[in-house]
Amino acid sequence: MGKHNHNRRDFLGKLAGLGCASLSLTPLLSSITNLGLLNAAAVANRPTFSNSASSGYKALVCIMLSGGNDSYNMLIPRGTSEYNDYAARRTNMAIPQADILPINPIVSDGKDYGLHPNLPNIQSMFESGNLAFVANVGTLVEPTTLATYNAEQNLPIGLFSHSDQNTHWQTSVPQDRDALGWGGRLADILYSNNTNQDISMNISLNGINVFQQGVNVREYAIERKGTGSVQVNGSTNNNFYNTMKRQTLDNILDDTYQNVLEQAYASSVRGSAGNSIQFGSAIASGTPFTTVFPSTKFGERLEMVAKTIAARSVLDVSNQTFYVDMGGYDTHNNMLLEHAALMSELDEALHAFYNCMVELGVENDVLGFTVSDFARTLVSNGDGSDHGWGGHALVFGGGITGQKIYGTYPDLYVGNPLEVGNNGGNGRLIPTTSCDEYFAELALWFGASSSDLNQILPNINNFWTPSGSTGPIGMFS
Repeated sequence: MGKHNHNRRDFLGKLAGLGCASLSLTPLLSSITNLGLLNAAAVANRPTFSNSASSGYKALVCIMLSGGNDSYNMLIPRGTSEYNDYAARRTNMAIPQADILPINPIVSDGKDYGLHPNLPNIQSMFESGNLAFVANVGTLVEPTTLATYNAEQNLPIGLFSHSDQNTHWQTSVPQDRDALGWGGRLADILYSNNTNQDISMNISLNGINVFQQGVNVREYAIERKGTGSVQVNGSTNNNFYNTMKRQTLDNILDDTYQNVLEQAYASSVRGSAGNSIQFGSAIASGTPFTTVFPSTKFGERLEMVAKTIAARSVLDVSNQTFYVDMGGYDTHNNMLLEHAALMSELDEALHAFYNCMVELGVENDVLGFTVSDFARTLVSNGDGSDHGWGGHALVFGGGITGQKIYGTYPDLYVGNPLEVGNNGGNGRLIPTTSCDEYFAELALWFGASSSDLNQILPNINNFWTPSGSTGPIGMFS
């Protein structure tokens, strides 16, 4: 069939009129990933950093706490002197000292720490050695001091901006607004580990995201309910109307389009139907489990991740990344109550997910980790807090050396050497661990070799030079 001079509006209008599921910024659009499994940059070499107890399957689960987690109310200094500094800065945003859940890191910096009172399951996972924290981690181009900050020397673009910082956490290239995701670059290198090339290595529970965007590999988006598969509306219904609709859609998709976006979109829609059927069938055939997940959107998303992992043998895959977004963390107002509810939701869902991995026997093969736009400011704005910078993340599973706080927990007193702004600032702290160091640990565990890191994390040499068998912060030592 010859070329047709379609314009974008006509093209998208035709598809919309045919009832394509969730057109535009949707899981279906992101199924463009299914075309992208072309040539990898390199074949994976299992490095010395990999966990020797692994079954050969590895999954990374990226959990985005969107909006800026108030992580100084998640991981809290509990000793008298440090708590007094914390309480003086946080004023009405401080958690009462008696309510803090104590934790006992196996390596101490001489200070006592604890958790938000709504994190009892995470407390238990930490004390059992299955979870760790990374303290004062954030987006950096290079190691930064107060002097270089004041000189505006090589700082991340759009500091304290939600959109910029959220994106930078997903790319780990904070000097560039147009970078690809580090999970996508990782998959570009390792995708050939998977025998099944019909379904992307990168699975998203929240549609299009930056983290999983590579040159050749992008996300395959699924839904949190049913079998997770996203299909064109009516694709499984054989009544007259839907049969005609599918035939008309096929005719449209058989056209040759001049515009690159039109070509890619048409191909992704064409490919998604078959892949959705394959994916849905695999989920239905996966290993059953009895773990009960909370009936929240976040809980249901993690349950679908668990179902996908339970179907790994049916899908015939060795490596997968997952992206799960949990929103609501932009707590400028009513922060104590809203953040407490978020901590409960996080605690219950992560605990259920980890228990399910234990039930499936893959708790050492699945590594979950949190990221967020930034921490909140230490200083209250009256009923909440504003946009900060360095904050705390948590990592669980994967055979990590748990019950540790990696990195350096900062001092919180007024005018400490990490605090930016005039007259002691408002509690925005320069990160002392870069997201590159954090992500390098995860990438090496996943199967990247140390020689791959410059491609995956272009700034890593500003913070760490690969050597020996220990990563930059020693998470798997």
